[in-house]
Amino acid sequence: MNSHIRRFSIFGITALLMGCGSGSSVAPTPVSMTPPPVDLPVSVVLPVPDAAPSGNDFHPLNKGWVSVWSDEFEGTDLDRAKWEVEESCWGGGNDERQCYTDRPENVEIINGLLRLKAYLETYTGPQYPQGFPNGRGVQITQEYTSGKVRTRNLADWTYGRFSARMKLPSGQGTWPAFWMLPADNVYGGWAASGEIDIMEAVNLGTSCATCEGGVGENRSSGALHYGGVSPDNTFQFAHNQLSGGATAKDQYHVYAVEWGEGRINWFVDGQKYFSLNSEQWNSGAVSKEAHPHAPFDQDFYLMFNMAVGGRLSETNNDGGFVASNFPTEVLVDWVRVYQCEFDGTSGRSCMDGEL
Repeated sequence: MNSHIRRFSIFGITALLMGCGSGSSVAPTPVSMTPPPVDLPVSVVLPVPDAAPSGNDFHPLNKGWVSVWSDEFEGTDLDRAKWEVEESCWGGGNDERQCYTDRPENVEIINGLLRLKAYLETYTGPQYPQGFPNGRGVQITQEYTSGKVRTRNLADWTYGRFSARMKLPSGQGTWPAFWMLPADNVYGGWAASGEIDIMEAVNLGTSCATCEGGVGENRSSGALHYGGVSPDNTFQFAHNQLSGGATAKDQYHVYAVEWGEGRINWFVDGQKYFSLNSEQWNSGAVSKEAHPHAPFDQDFYLMFNMAVGGRLSETNNDGGFVASNFPTEVLVDWVRVYQCEFDGTSGRSCMDGEL
């Protein structure tokens, strides 16, 4: 089983420079002040969510996937042995509008759920995430706060099945994500060392001319980012229509990828909707003969985040940004990692067949 407990590595951080989609026209304002304490008005605090209803985990039986890591988000505190909370205000390279903070106002465990909460509030914090190789830069101010957690330097894996049960926010300008970045940037900075987007969803419930059912935007998506170092990078993605019609956006769904040597499959609620193999991706100038599956042949770590605005959300559906959609949150019921008991080296023996 190729899972790892990590101590520290700065090399994976350069992958954060771009990542998770495209971006907007709102630039953060450089300042050099210490972030003040923030008291949120009671009138805007999100109500406590109920525990998630029981539901199918859609885990394939008798395929050989063995549990190696998980978090059910029990208790009252985030497990810091599993998760690092990112603190940054740079907008993810996508002109997002939030500062990610390490505060219970934005990251909370309650009723068996991980809550990542986005609020309208002026906040000043570090420009770049902790571990950034050239330092964290000056402090900058954004008009929103939100939450992002990651297993960076704590746990990462080469190949496996990665799944999470989540309830997503809706409205123009919302952008939750469940995704992976390389631990050590073996092939260079973003996106030469790759990015795996297990689930992204923007603007759920807004207008959508190409969506089915006449209920507006009701799709999630999966993607790979790869190629050379930005701007010489590219990506492939696919949408998946969520089940439930008009209520799809209000339900919990299970998002998963199976990743093995030379192949990645994407699933929602147990249904495969997208698959790519190593003939369809590359890592810039890296030799295909020497590294036929690069960049997706190295350790990657997991992340959840609730982005506010950004190019991907603000250039789609109704367009722009609607402040009245905030505060909002993404809820995570559980996250689980499996590896293949039959084939720990490549993971292919446990994977679903061809599309």
